[in-house]
Amino acid sequence: MKHRQIIGCLLAGALCTTPAMAQELTGTLKNIKDTGAITLGFRDSSIPFSYLDDNQKPIGYAMDICYKIVDAVKKELKLDKLEVKLNPVTSSTRIPLLANGTIDLECGSTTNNAERQKQISYTNTHFLTASRYVTKKASKINSIDDLKGKSVVSTAGTTNIKQLTEANGARNLNINIIPAKDHAEAFLMVETDRAVAFVMDDILLASLIAGSKAPADYVISKDAFSKPEPYGIMLRKDDPAFKKVVDAATAALYTGGEGQKIYDKWFTQKIPPKNLNLNVPISSELKNEFAKPSDSPDPDSYK
Repeated sequence: MKHRQIIGCLLAGALCTTPAMAQELTGTLKNIKDTGAITLGFRDSSIPFSYLDDNQKPIGYAMDICYKIVDAVKKELKLDKLEVKLNPVTSSTRIPLLANGTIDLECGSTTNNAERQKQISYTNTHFLTASRYVTKKASKINSIDDLKGKSVVSTAGTTNIKQLTEANGARNLNINIIPAKDHAEAFLMVETDRAVAFVMDDILLASLIAGSKAPADYVISKDAFSKPEPYGIMLRKDDPAFKKVVDAATAALYTGGEGQKIYDKWFTQKIPPKNLNLNVPISSELKNEFAKPSDSPDPDSYK
């Protein structure tokens, strides 16, 4: 009888502990559960992905996607409330702040490439862009080779300034490369003729032109420094449980059609604070990506 009672107690104990073990959290999810908060990193001038409105509130396409991820995390952790903290980041600080735990998601216009994936992870691609340059039409710069010997600006800490540096060396262009702290400062250098061109992702250049004092004065190059490149929301590396939740949330968003609605809101309609319309309809490549979401950094996979 005692033997049966012992077995019964052991079985009861096992049944009692199994759910608790299944619920055991690690990494980012555990931290969010313990603190009741999640921290989003935002950019202040990456229109229309992540930028400040007239009330200094971060808004944009990437911010909307991040808030959908927040909803999914809240549901996964069965939380009644989840505080959302907002932390500004720049091109130079976004990866360090993610790696050291200051932010949990980076909601911006960040290119997903193999080199960065050695340090951090990405969720499914939400945009495709290429690295080009903007100049004033009066400069009559018609190709990358026309930049030879001139001052060209790009934002510090971006893939764009790296691509510009590589092209400069490979083509012996003798370009004076100027690093700017952010996109707004870089565009201002072209506006004020301190640089003849600004190398950046074409969609960001389009937004800066649309918001400028004289949009008709500028032109974006046909020449590109890169193949189409994917943007993704960044999260910490080696955190599979959190990445699973984030990937599921973005995949559902894109395949379910809501992703297209959010895209249209920011790229084909008037957006705050100046009611500008970028008039950039979704590309066939991005439509294909939404149908089959991926976090691949390979530009050749987005055709």
